[in-house]
Amino acid sequence: MDMLSLQLPGITDEPYYQPVGEEVGLFEAAAARRLPVLLKGPTGCGKTRFVEYMAWKLKRPLVTVACHDDLTTADLLGRYLIVGNETVWMDGPLTAAVRAGAICYLDEIVEARKDTTVVIHPLADSRRVLTVDKRGELLPAPPDFMLVISYNPGYQSILKEIKPSTRQRFVAMEFDYPAPDLEARIVAAEGGVDLDLAKKLVKLGELTRNLKGQGLDEGASTRLLVHAAQIVSAGRTPGEAANAAIARALTDDPDMTETLDDLVRAVF
Repeated sequence: MDMLSLQLPGITDEPYYQPVGEEVGLFEAAAARRLPVLLKGPTGCGKTRFVEYMAWKLKRPLVTVACHDDLTTADLLGRYLIVGNETVWMDGPLTAAVRAGAICYLDEIVEARKDTTVVIHPLADSRRVLTVDKRGELLPAPPDFMLVISYNPGYQSILKEIKPSTRQRFVAMEFDYPAPDLEARIVAAEGGVDLDLAKKLVKLGELTRNLKGQGLDEGASTRLLVHAAQIVSAGRTPGEAANAAIARALTDDPDMTETLDDLVRAVF
């Protein structure tokens, strides 16, 4: 039986990332000591971009897995496929990352099934091995392999939380939305707009975040503010961009939509 392995190219162009604290140094220290990292913070605050930046900075390939309810162990580890008249093994993303000495980023880990995430435990402690049961293979992780997981504590519930047996294997780093001045610089740089407009978008974002728990599950993320800026840079008015990229993206509730429209008019 043959085996197919995924090719994992590295990130060649530097991703735009603006550090907000000591996260770069902490991640480098964890990587140097071969420690897994847990990133926690709200949606769209820069966790994924940070991992991309660190993969570029450390010159390692990056494998990203968006976790979901139907994610199985086979989805992570791999499976046998029928190719022509042969049975061929295809590595899953986690196995491929281990073989390549890559960074494997499991985004929103709490969305995955508990019986799936348990396979990461031997990789996230001193053993640093991956058991591929279907192949009868015990795969040691090379020095450059690094496991990174993330989740949004704001969506935690009794049914969706990280078990202590998983959490205590990781170095945890907390993320949040940047301070207003820094967030405005990020929106201006990523969105292609001037700083004054970026500051207004950030102000709108702050107003929506104040509505969290009062009709909104989450306020506008930095990602949404960048989307609005990009729509403006493509030729639409700030009001149009804010309505489409922020107000309509945050809710379907008519009353809350009207409230957000009022905020857009107040800012612009």
